[in-house]
Amino acid sequence: MINIFYRLGSEIVFAQSETEFARLTRDSVLWIDLLDPSGEEKRATEAFLGTEIQSRAQAEEIESSSRFSESHDALFANTNYISPEGDELVEDPVSFTLAGNILTTLREIPLRSFTSLQRRMLARPAQYKNGYYLFVSIMDQRVDLDADIIELMSKDTAQFSKRINQKEDINEEFLLDINQLQENTMVVRENVVDKQRLISNILKSGRFPEELEGRLTVLLQDISSLINHTNFTFERLEYLQDTVVGLINLEQNDIMKIFTFISLLLMPATLVASFYGMNVALPFATFRWAWIAILVLMVLMIAGLWFIFRRKKML
Repeated sequence: MINIFYRLGSEIVFAQSETEFARLTRDSVLWIDLLDPSGEEKRATEAFLGTEIQSRAQAEEIESSSRFSESHDALFANTNYISPEGDELVEDPVSFTLAGNILTTLREIPLRSFTSLQRRMLARPAQYKNGYYLFVSIMDQRVDLDADIIELMSKDTAQFSKRINQKEDINEEFLLDINQLQENTMVVRENVVDKQRLISNILKSGRFPEELEGRLTVLLQDISSLINHTNFTFERLEYLQDTVVGLINLEQNDIMKIFTFISLLLMPATLVASFYGMNVALPFATFRWAWIAILVLMVLMIAGLWFIFRRKKML
């Protein structure tokens, strides 16, 4: 699928066919958005731009030279977009190409942030002078979405802390939930750091318009605060994880303590019962009331041990 956004007078309109390139000029086109494009759509876009568009494999590489590069006629930038999938966060690469004043985006999945930006661009065409302004707007919106995700994770962390304080549902499943939230926090932090590196490289490029450097600098400041927030959230989750493990260990220790105490209480009585259970002549074994005396002795021994443990504050 291809969406071509171009100026028509004072308005911005769009076309959805690569055949429209034949009647368009490069000065009028602002944004070419490729969503899981066909080979014909991609080749037509490359011919119109006069440069190649990076493939998905290149967009997924993590080397600095692959995340941002520039040639004599274009800038190339790659970053990942995170989206929820069940309890996990998945990353999908998005490739940006800035050739002249035209922004070209290549992605495999629909993104609500792109859709909302396209609607705003059609409603307020004067705010988007060229592809560079669109690129900064996309980055700005993506950072805002990342901030929302981080805020939700902070709320989940607070809920976990509250459940621990109230000692409810502290079990292995709860520990796995904390671990999953830790994994999501690491994914978000890696994604935010990737954008920080990308924007820093863009600021070093002399081709980017100077009037947008201020907005990029503000974005870097916002990203730095998000990184600090994710670091704090991750450390808090580690603390909660250690607390849960400690509570589970204490619960298991209490159970073992009960079993040990019961064994110790019954040990003297078991010794007496074993002694009089031997098939030999024993004192008082011939008396009718001998079993009553033995039973009383066993009860007294158990009660005596209970009293000793209570006095030593071992219970």
